[in-house]
Amino acid sequence: MSVITNAKPNPQPHPHHPRAAHLGRHLAAIAPGVAVTAAIATAAVGLHAIPGMPGISPMLLAILIGIVGHNAIGTPSWAVPGVKFSLRRVLRFAIILLGLQLTTAQLIEVGGAGLAIIAATLLATFWFTVWFGRVLGVDRKLAELIAAGTSICGASAIIATNTVTRADDEDVAYGVACVTVFGSLAMIGYPLLQATFNLDAHGFGLWSGASIHEIAQVVATSFQGGQRAGEFGTIAKLARVMMLAPLVIALGMLARFRAKHQPAGDRAAAPPMPWFVLGFVAMIGVNQFVAIPHEAKSWIVAITGFLLSMALAAMGLETDLRKLAARGLRPALLGLTASLFIAGFSLALIKLTGWHA
Repeated sequence: MSVITNAKPNPQPHPHHPRAAHLGRHLAAIAPGVAVTAAIATAAVGLHAIPGMPGISPMLLAILIGIVGHNAIGTPSWAVPGVKFSLRRVLRFAIILLGLQLTTAQLIEVGGAGLAIIAATLLATFWFTVWFGRVLGVDRKLAELIAAGTSICGASAIIATNTVTRADDEDVAYGVACVTVFGSLAMIGYPLLQATFNLDAHGFGLWSGASIHEIAQVVATSFQGGQRAGEFGTIAKLARVMMLAPLVIALGMLARFRAKHQPAGDRAAAPPMPWFVLGFVAMIGVNQFVAIPHEAKSWIVAITGFLLSMALAAMGLETDLRKLAARGLRPALLGLTASLFIAGFSLALIKLTGWHA
């Protein structure tokens, strides 16, 4: 007699297998492009270490290498998914890690008056740059990127702001070029003007930290005024970087408002809120309350800079110089004027308030 059974074997494949297969395909698709951006970032860090090159940040070198590669030989199609991943996911993770370089204690050291000068300078510069951009006829998105880079922290602010502004990669590259060139000129000019404006170490440090674009540029400039000026300039700059989070969130809310109130036929999808910025704020809290060993913190700083360089390498690999040239000289004039404004406005506040640490 045969026995008939309705027993069924264990279902195969595992219920999670399709998801795992999808993840495997995704990783395989992005890996080549991520490797390319990592290789460019590695080359940029190596070039930065060459004697005579330390004034040029790895982020700038990375975007330049990417631009040259894209416009000379093109970005291969097999690298595009990974390049886009570096430009979005890697960038956002790097900005979150940036919070580990900051503490609320640094805000306290700057003091209420110093923070008021920094905040007023930031807001006035951002508003002036966007307004003058309209006067010059510069595209609003590009003007907002130049405004963010000039008023907060250079390339990092530009690429963070672009997560909600959603400008073209060529606009981002133009903005990065502006803050790099004019920030570099400030590195030369500020030390020559310290005695002219009768600034003590703390005054010179605050002026540098409140108005020069990149952190590396501030460090290089402020330490020319002495050890105390360098240390305070760095602290003032990091306090300014903390204001990146509220600015990006505010711009995200404004962008969503604009999208919502456009005519139905012209309405585009509202940009996502930059929730990753909350991770940036959370990391500031972690750094405040958790004792991170100095060696570990040094590694975090290096990794953060490397990831930002990867993101800018990806940006360069998507930048068409012909489109960049089409922007003309008006955005460059805007960047120059904004740099002069932030230098003059912050210096005026320091002198008029008689600020001292």
